[in-house]
Amino acid sequence: MAQLAVRRLNLPKPVIAMNPRGTVRGLVGVPVWLWVQAWPTKTASASVPGVSVTATAHPMQVVWSSGDGGRVVCAGPGTRWQAGNDPRMASPDCGHVFREASTSQPGHRFSVTATMRWQVRWQGAHRSGTVPSLSTSDSTSVEVAESQAVNTR
Repeated sequence: MAQLAVRRLNLPKPVIAMNPRGTVRGLVGVPVWLWVQAWPTKTASASVPGVSVTATAHPMQVVWSSGDGGRVVCAGPGTRWQAGNDPRMASPDCGHVFREASTSQPGHRFSVTATMRWQVRWQGAHRSGTVPSLSTSDSTSVEVAESQAVNTR
C-alpha cells in the first residue's frame, strides 16, 4: 500500500527561474540568481477496506547543473530576484557565476538543469517508514555572452 501511495504523489518537476532574464540570460563574471517557482509539499493516499496509507513528500534541496561544469546545491527554493536588487550582487543562497561564454556549446547555449530532491515518508496500518529520496528534474538553455571593454586612455 505504501508503494501505491508513493506512486500517486505525482511529484512535479521544478519550475526553473533565473535572473538576468531575456534572450541573453548571462554575462561572463556576472552573478546569476537561481530559484524554483514552488516548494510544495505533496500528499497522496492508497487504501483497501480496513487499511489506509498516506505518503507525504517534502522538497529537501535543488541541485543545479549549470552546463559549464558547475554544480550548485541549494537547501531551499532560492531567493527570487527583485527589481531594484544590485545586479552585481550574488544571490544570498542560490546562484552561479559563468566563467566562460556559451559560444562553443550546441546552439551557443548552456543546458541548465534543476533537480529537486524529495524526502518521502509514509504512515498507515500502524506502521511508518521512509522511501529512498526521489527526484524530479527540468532543464532550460541559457545563452551566456562575453562583454568586452576597450580602454582608450
